[in-house]
Amino acid sequence: MDPGILVPPNGYGGIERIVEMLAKEYHRMGHEVHLLVTKGSFVEGCVMHPFGKEGFPPKKMDAWKAIPVAWKFLWKHRNDFDLVHSFGRLLYLLPILNLRVKKIMSYQREISTRNIKWINRLPNKNIVFTGCSHDLVSRGGIAGKWATVYNAVDFNIYTLRDNLPEDAPIIFLGRIERIKGCHTAIEVAKATNKKLIIAGNISKLPDEIDYYEKEIKPGIDGKQVIFIGEVNDIQKNEWLGKAQALIMPVEWNEPFGIVMIEAMACGTPVLGFNRGSVPEVIKNGISGFISENIEEMIKQVYRCKNIDRIEVRKIAEKKFNNQKITNDYLALHSSVINVSAH
Repeated sequence: MDPGILVPPNGYGGIERIVEMLAKEYHRMGHEVHLLVTKGSFVEGCVMHPFGKEGFPPKKMDAWKAIPVAWKFLWKHRNDFDLVHSFGRLLYLLPILNLRVKKIMSYQREISTRNIKWINRLPNKNIVFTGCSHDLVSRGGIAGKWATVYNAVDFNIYTLRDNLPEDAPIIFLGRIERIKGCHTAIEVAKATNKKLIIAGNISKLPDEIDYYEKEIKPGIDGKQVIFIGEVNDIQKNEWLGKAQALIMPVEWNEPFGIVMIEAMACGTPVLGFNRGSVPEVIKNGISGFISENIEEMIKQVYRCKNIDRIEVRKIAEKKFNNQKITNDYLALHSSVINVSAH
């Protein structure tokens, strides 16, 4: 992992949540689990190897300092592990790239095709690449052995809310930046006269701070549009469960969007634009609605009251539960034997 966000994260941190979930499940299954993660992280039953310090996005110098630390650790333990599973930088795997130890390189963000081409020109064996959606793999899996492994959540920590009042709000939950589409969520709320809850952290990037100040903050009135800030897991379960729908108006090819299945775990349908992984996660008309534009999304808000919330959770749990996804990764471990990425 790249240093910067704790495992488990205090707030925002999608990849870190997946790492925590997998580590817990592997430990429950009887595997010995070691984590090379940000200092201060803790997952019960696992051996922690802390490096780097909390602070996201990390400073460039801190990010570069992390590389030799990871290299030293992997070389020192090159004969100690059956599998090295990286959710960090591909460059971290360089010292063990051509060793027999099995390796899985998993992508949760945009994939640098230049790096993939470069690494596949080097001598290598027993490595498989994964992306968290077919859409992501289709755009980045240009060389080597690839598989799609979706993200997941532990459905036991989410509460199904079956019956909601007529005036239940809609919710936007995510980082407040343009590509996530919070401005569109506000527009949908005002067009439908629905109360909107905005939950999430404000990006620290200058352009995104400007976006919040000029396009989001003026629309927050504390009555119809309410900003509650960043939420922890307990609060997330509460707010997602009380919502009539989660609004997912992304303006980019979202690699996955864990918040979609977090909402579905509460029985809450998702309204999303037809971008990235959205059509892979939402079962159109059953667990939510896929829109081509804001006009369609506005119409579909009214249709959410007819969605069977029990069915929303049921179909999401079947496809995106933590045990299934853990087993999908373990199946890859079994298949990664004497595999060259050439």
